[in-house]
Amino acid sequence: MATPDGRARRVPPALLALRRLPNPRLTGIGAGLFAAAVMFALACLDWLLFDGSSILYGVLFLPVSALTALWVRPVDLVTAPISVPIAFAVGVIPIAGGTGGFGGQTMAVVTALAVHAGWLYGGTLIAGLIATVRKVRLMRQRRRMRSATKTARPARRPRRPRP
Repeated sequence: MATPDGRARRVPPALLALRRLPNPRLTGIGAGLFAAAVMFALACLDWLLFDGSSILYGVLFLPVSALTALWVRPVDLVTAPISVPIAFAVGVIPIAGGTGGFGGQTMAVVTALAVHAGWLYGGTLIAGLIATVRKVRLMRQRRRMRSATKTARPARRPRRPRP
C-alpha cells in the first residue's frame, strides 16, 4: 500500500495474519447454518471435555459470531446479527442439562438462554457491529466508484439545432 505522497505504508502484522485467513463468502442461510453447526459442535465438545461449562461456551460464541459476520456475503449482511442468536440457542441444547423428557429439556434451554443472555447479547452486538462497518465501507466504496465514473466520462458535444 502507498500513501498519497508515494511512500510505502507499513501494514501491521495482525492485519497481515488476518489477510492470510480463508475468506469464504457465505449466503445468509449458509452463514446461519455455519454458525449453528459450529456452535452445536463446540457445545458437544464442551459437554464431553468440560462437563458443559457455560463460560467456555459463551467465550467460544464470540469468535463464531465475528466469523459469521465476516464471512457472509455483502448482499446478505443483514442476516448475520439475526442468525447468531439462533445459533446460540441451537448450541446451548447439549449443555443446558435438562432432565425429565421434552418439557424438562425445553425448560432447561429457556433457562440457559435467560441466564447466559450477556453472552448472547455480546455475540449479537459483535456480529451487528461488524456487519454495520462492512455495509458502511461498501456504501462508501460504491459512492467513490460512482463519482469516479462521473468524472471519467468524456464531455458531451453540444447538440446542433435541427433545421
